[in-house]
Amino acid sequence: MNNGLSGFAVGAAIAGFLLVIIGVPMALYPRYNVWSEGQVGKAELAKAEYNRQVLVRTAEANDEAAKYTAQADVTRAQGVAQANQIIGKSLENNKDYLTWKFIDELPQNKNQIIYLPANGNLPFTEATRLK
Repeated sequence: MNNGLSGFAVGAAIAGFLLVIIGVPMALYPRYNVWSEGQVGKAELAKAEYNRQVLVRTAEANDEAAKYTAQADVTRAQGVAQANQIIGKSLENNKDYLTWKFIDELPQNKNQIIYLPANGNLPFTEATRLK
């Protein structure tokens, strides 16, 4: 009987060992699944938050760049306006310069028709000149 009892004890020990080896992971696997899914969800949430921050920062940078571009356009327009005023003032008193500039440009415009005002501000036409 001593032999049978020790065989029973060995069998019970093996059964207990198998129960621990197989049973414990089976009992803990659902909890691990829940924990693992929670970690995946946290990672996805962190990534979505990061992507949102990137989009917000990009939009802010584009807004700031547009403001600087608009400011540069205003500055450029003010410079052009000042230049036009300076040129306009100098030409108001110097109509002879405009006449000279017109005459100076004539040789470069050989194939163009130029209308000069005549009596009553009606232009002379040269309809037959180019035939």
